[in-house]
Amino acid sequence: MTPPASEGKRAGGADEPLLPEFSGGGHGSGGGGGGASVSGAVFNVSTSIVGAGIMSIPAAMRVLGVVPALLLIAAVAALADASVEFMLRYTGWAGGKRATSTYAGLMGDAFGRAGAAVLNVFIAFTTTGTLVVYLIIIGDVMSGSVGGGDEHAGVLRELFGARWWTGRQVVLLVAAVFVLLPLVLRRRVDSLRFTSALSILLAVVFMLISLGISVYALLKGTATMPRMLPDFSRLSSPFELFTAVPVIVVAFTFHFNVHPIRAELSKASDMKAAVRISLVLCAAIYAAVGFFGFLLFGDATMADVLANFDRSSGAGVPQALNDAARLSYALHLVLVFPLLFFSLRVNVDELLFPGRRPPVADTRRFVSLTAMLVAVLYALAIAIPSIWTLFEYSGSTFAVTISLIFPGAIVLRDVHGIAKRKDKALAATMIILAVVTSSIAIGSNIMSTISDKVRGGPGARTSR
Repeated sequence: MTPPASEGKRAGGADEPLLPEFSGGGHGSGGGGGGASVSGAVFNVSTSIVGAGIMSIPAAMRVLGVVPALLLIAAVAALADASVEFMLRYTGWAGGKRATSTYAGLMGDAFGRAGAAVLNVFIAFTTTGTLVVYLIIIGDVMSGSVGGGDEHAGVLRELFGARWWTGRQVVLLVAAVFVLLPLVLRRRVDSLRFTSALSILLAVVFMLISLGISVYALLKGTATMPRMLPDFSRLSSPFELFTAVPVIVVAFTFHFNVHPIRAELSKASDMKAAVRISLVLCAAIYAAVGFFGFLLFGDATMADVLANFDRSSGAGVPQALNDAARLSYALHLVLVFPLLFFSLRVNVDELLFPGRRPPVADTRRFVSLTAMLVAVLYALAIAIPSIWTLFEYSGSTFAVTISLIFPGAIVLRDVHGIAKRKDKALAATMIILAVVTSSIAIGSNIMSTISDKVRGGPGARTSR
């Protein structure tokens, strides 16, 4: 069964490598053909995983407690490994021939054109939500955030006070037009290789600064040991614990980049090892950032932990270190933004202009679509000021579907008869867990929102 034509290289974010300069001519065949090593693939997968989701890990740990949060991180990482293994196993199968080499190709092979189109929609919504989170975090860092009755000033407001040009709307508008737009107008992903390398360096700088602040706070006695288990007295319902699940799922959603990264490898079979190494590495990073963030700020930990790094942090460290932590990660997101935007633009273009030549070959369509998407992202970032809100709903719907439900459905469909009984059992378990936990999380979110409106203020549980 050959996938429909619309499910070729462009579908689902295309099969174009993230670093095309290392690619040979055979990556479209599904058998690898690039020149990248396993270490290079680990670098790319880890970059795809570690994004804005890391900022809400401390808040998830505040909701769950340290031990359940660590167990949840390990469980979601294990499920992510299983789902990617399913995707890789079915990649290239089409009646025994090597043909499907994209995520959309897998969905098209199993469910036809409709399956590929649905995947395009879900990836578009997921990348949109993540990019909006990037903008929200940038706004939090530069202009500050308000939530849970607390105001956390941004860098600009700390330096220059509350002026019209230090407000979130103006700051994000300037960032979108003069910083992000020139980056996303680049037509080739490989032109961003230097900014991508710098973004990883900045993420490492952020983690080292956070670790240093935590150690300093421990030595000064300004930090207290975080709770190991949930504090049910702070929850309106035990079901609120499930609201942390989508946050962790979002943090491990990288599946739409599996095939582009795999295309860079000289041996496509090395992708499985690269994914497992990356998942272990990123799980360790999430656990460390979550623990030290919760240790520093305790029950005052905000949905975007970067907002806690201001003069009211109470950690007793020089403000320059707080600002360095915030600015390093905000700049990291600025530099990662174009890579994720590339995937968003390709999928939206595939939905709006099916069968047309790629947008990079049509200047007018490329520029107009880019400008439209940047404008939409800016408007959403202004309208939705909390990253927790986006993570709750996006993680409960689009992210969990891309990372767990779709791979499980491909295995259950098993159009090539290669799944074993244990594979189908695991796939069914993944889907059931995803549907049940997401449904509970969505229900809890809706009830909490209604309760917040009745009380006349934002819920304390999310520290918005």
